[in-house]
Amino acid sequence: MNNIKVTNFMEVCVKEFLDDVLKKYPDVCQCDQCRSDIAALALNNLPPKYTTTDLGQIYSKIELLDSQHRTDIYKAVTQAVECVRKNPRHEIKK
Repeated sequence: MNNIKVTNFMEVCVKEFLDDVLKKYPDVCQCDQCRSDIAALALNNLPPKYTTTDLGQIYSKIELLDSQHRTDIYKAVTQAVECVRKNPRHEIKK
């Protein structure tokens, strides 16, 4: 069981899209805590896409070319950014 590698490909996608979405929200805190909270919230609103091989990752990337998948991910990340912006888990430094 030590050699099993399971990856949630959706996590990879959310992390990739996060930087693009945050560019549109320069007022949102981008500390590690807030970025982690945004990613977790987005992932909780997206179906997981588990892969165990590099080939599985390739198939998942091909599936991501579908505009609906991309839209769903951007929507989930954007909603998570809005949520964390309104309710950060730390004091906002000005």
